[in-house]
Amino acid sequence: MTERDEQPVLRLQGVSKRFRTERQQLVSALDGVDLAVSAGRVTGLIGPDGAGKTTLMRLGAGLLVPDEGQVSVLAFDSVREQLQVQSSVGYMPQRFGLYEDLSVQENLDLYADLQAVEKPARPERYRELMHMTGLAPFTRRLAGRLSGGMKQKLGLACALLRPPRLLLLDEPTVGVDPVSRRELWGIVYRQVEELGMSVLLSTAYLDEADRCDEVIMLHNGRLLGQGPPRSFSEPMRGRVFRAEASGLSKRQLQARLHVTAGVIDSIVEGEHVRCVTDGTPAERLSATFQESDGVRFTAVEPVFEDAFMAKLSAPHAQPVDQPAQAQAQAEKPQPLAERSTVIEVSQLKKKFGDFYAVRGVSFSAREGEIFGLLGANGAGKSTTFRMLCGLLPVTEGEVRVAGLDLRRAAARARGRLGYMAQRFSLYESLTVLQNLQFFASAYGLEGGRRRERIEWALQAFELAEYAGADSGTLPLGYKQRLAMAAAVLHEPDILFLDEPTSGVDPLARREFWRRINGLAEQGVTVLVTTHFMAEANYCDRVVIMADGEVLAAGTPAELKDAHRSTALPEPSMEDAFIALIEAHAAGKESAA
Repeated sequence: MTERDEQPVLRLQGVSKRFRTERQQLVSALDGVDLAVSAGRVTGLIGPDGAGKTTLMRLGAGLLVPDEGQVSVLAFDSVREQLQVQSSVGYMPQRFGLYEDLSVQENLDLYADLQAVEKPARPERYRELMHMTGLAPFTRRLAGRLSGGMKQKLGLACALLRPPRLLLLDEPTVGVDPVSRRELWGIVYRQVEELGMSVLLSTAYLDEADRCDEVIMLHNGRLLGQGPPRSFSEPMRGRVFRAEASGLSKRQLQARLHVTAGVIDSIVEGEHVRCVTDGTPAERLSATFQESDGVRFTAVEPVFEDAFMAKLSAPHAQPVDQPAQAQAQAEKPQPLAERSTVIEVSQLKKKFGDFYAVRGVSFSAREGEIFGLLGANGAGKSTTFRMLCGLLPVTEGEVRVAGLDLRRAAARARGRLGYMAQRFSLYESLTVLQNLQFFASAYGLEGGRRRERIEWALQAFELAEYAGADSGTLPLGYKQRLAMAAAVLHEPDILFLDEPTSGVDPLARREFWRRINGLAEQGVTVLVTTHFMAEANYCDRVVIMADGEVLAAGTPAELKDAHRSTALPEPSMEDAFIALIEAHAAGKESAA
C-alpha cells in the first residue's frame, strides 16, 4: 500500500466558501470546516437544506475552489491539481445530467466518450453495469421515458463507467421508491466491497445514515459531528419514548406533545407517537396530561434520526399554557367508519395508446381522512391523482369527488379541490405575493375575502418576509410552503398532495405533516403519495399499487401485521411494501 492510499480520500482543513445572492448578499455555505473521509468506506453526509452538503460535494469533485482553507482529494490539491481531481473522482449531482431525448445506450456511449473509456473495454463494462442496475432490457428506451428510480440507476451507471477511487453521490435516492432505493444501496456497497471504492453520499433519508460506516453532520455550513451512526444515537438512550393514549387520537397526542415542555421532537409512528426529550423524565411528561387522556410512555431504542432532531431542534422553554392545551385537546374525533364518503373510485382505468397506466383501481376516502397512495416508480399513482383532480380524462370507470361525478361535472368538482404537484409548479419568475394573488384570482376569491386569505397564507406559512422575492430563488422548504399555501388558499374540502416532501429535509417534512394533520383534524380529506414509507404511518388508510393495479389496501397497522413473522416480529411499512412489490414481481415472472 502506498503512502497516498493510506491518506484520507478527502480532507478539508479550515475550508470556507461563500456565494453572492442575486441581491448581492454574501452567504456562507461552508464556514471553517475541518474533516477527513476515510478510504474504502461509505460515509454519509447529513444535514438540512442549506447545510452546505452540495457545496462540499462540488469542492470534493474539483468543480469549486475554496475561499479559505485547503481541500485535498486523493492526495491531490484541489486548486493546484484541479484537472487530476476531476479525472480521478466520480460525481453524481442531485439532478444527474441525463439526456432525456437519447436512449439508455446513447447516454452510456456519450459518458464513455466524456470519461475517455477505451472502446474495446466498453462492451464488457456496459454488460456489467446494465446487469447490476437491472437496465439491460431497456437499453433502447429513451432516458426521458424511464421511471425516477431507473433514471437514478442509469445516472449511477454513467458515473461508474470508469470506476473511480472516490465516488461522490449527492442525494442519489431522492424521489425513488423503497425497492429502487435498496437496489441503489446494493450497487454502492458492491463497489466498495469488490473494487475498494470510497463513497461519500449525501441523503435526505435519515434512516440511510444507519447504513453508512461513518456519518458527517453539517448545519449552517458548520460541522456538528463525525463518527459511526451509533456514536450519535447512543447518547440519546433514556431520552426517546413511545407515547400511546387511549383518550386521544394519535394526531391529537402528537399535537399535545409538540407543545409540551421538554419535548424536542414528536412524530406519528404507526399507532403511537415517538417523542424525543431534552432529558425530561416520562413521569414529568405524564403529569402534563389529564388522567382521562390515558397517556403511557415507554422508553425505546434510539436511532440516528433522534440524535439529528436533538441537535437541530430546541425544546420548549416553558410549559404550554392551559388555553393551548385546551386547543390541542379537541373532542375525540368521530370514528372513521361513521364519517361521510367524499371520494369514490370504482374500476378506474387510464389508457395511453395500447398501454394501461391504471387498470381497475377502486377505493374510497372519507371526510377528514388522510389516505395514502403508495407504489414503486411508474405504478400509476400520479396518473390516478390527475384523473381524480380532473386534469386527465378517465378512460373507464366511475369517479365521484365531493358528491360530483367527475366525468360530468369536472369544473365544479375542481372548485372543491386543492392540488400540490410532484414538482414545484408555481411561477418562478413571479414573486411569492404575485403567485398568491394569481391563485386567489384563479379560485375566484375577490375583495376583502381575497385580501384576508392572502394575508393568512403569508402569516400561517411564514412567507411574509419573502413576499417580494421571486419564487424561483426560494430555498426548497419555502417553495414547498408556497405551493401548499396556494393549494389551500380557497379552503378546499379535499387536498391532493403528489409526493410533496420529495427532496425536502427532515425538519421541513415534520413542519409539513403538522400542517396536514391540523387540516385533517378540521375535516379536510387529504390524499397523498409518498416514497417515504415512514410517512405512510400518518395515513389512516393506504393503498399500495404496482403496474397500475392495487396490490393491497388497509390501515398501516393491518398491512404491517400481514407481514409479521418470527424472523420479522416488528415489520416496518417499508418491509411490508417491499414484500408486496417483490411478491407481485415474482408472480409476473412465473406467469410469463
